Amino acid sequence: MRITPLDIQQKQFRKRFKGYDPEEVHAFLQLVSGEVEEIRKEHAALKEEARAVGNQLNEFNELEVALRDTVIKTQEFVETYRANMARNAELLQRDAELKAEEMLKEVQKKIVKIHEEITGLKGIRKHFKEEMTKLIEGCLGDVEAG
Repeated sequence: MRITPLDIQQKQFRKRFKGYDPEEVHAFLQLVSGEVEEIRKEHAALKEEARAVGNQLNEFNELEVALRDTVIKTQEFVETYRANMARNAELLQRDAELKAEEMLKEVQKKIVKIHEEITGLKGIRKHFKEEMTKLIEGCLGDVEAG
């Protein structure tokens, strides 16, 4: 059974002959009652403080879990980002190589075409030269004959 300060204050003792001085007993009970009241208040305050500290500890634990999760997710994001960047760089490099190969093939086709045109023009020049030579020789032959 818990004794309250009020129980102490209201406690009645039977009176006997040659017993304790009632005023002294009453004064002592008042003192004990006050002390018990202070201890109860202190106990209640400590319980409240312990509850608050427990709540704060729970909040810190939740914050720690959240921070840990955030760090893990951030690391996963960074790893994914790096992998994506490496893949993108590889794709860009492949694309650039393919474009360079296509450009090289185009240039080679143009070179072949230009060579064909040059060969054609050389043939035309040779034919023209031969025709001019014949014409000049024919004219010279006409001039000498005439």
